[in-house]
Amino acid sequence: MNFENLKPQVTAILSEANIEREVKLKALCQFLFDHVDYYNWVGFYFADHENKTLHLGPYVGAETDHTVIPFGKGICGQVAESNANFVVPDVAAQDNYIACSFTVKSEIVVPLFVNGKNIGQIDIDSHVLNPFSTADERFLEFVNEEVAKLF
Repeated sequence: MNFENLKPQVTAILSEANIEREVKLKALCQFLFDHVDYYNWVGFYFADHENKTLHLGPYVGAETDHTVIPFGKGICGQVAESNANFVVPDVAAQDNYIACSFTVKSEIVVPLFVNGKNIGQIDIDSHVLNPFSTADERFLEFVNEEVAKLF
């Protein structure tokens, strides 16, 4: 996957004038879902630091019951506390994993920082075992740097 080719389109989606942030984020999720064949669920969770919970934002993919996730629970909740990327090659091997669907085999979560504060994350599920590489991490870090400009 050549992520460099996708970067200009990510920037274009997020810099579109006169479009609300939520609409831009949903369009970004759709773009990633459509252009990376092993991205089978793409969404954002945003942190409520006072209540130590994550709240589901725009996403594309199968519906999820996980609209609120406590910090520390599951992959997303762990990233809310660690402030570090978390790549899970095989979700079945994770003790602290919140199962969304039996079709999900792997997951990557990359925190979203605004002014040095973790305000949320991009979360991607795949139906493929171990598809995520360092290139995915660097690309999603770029995506989140672009998203951070909206806040």
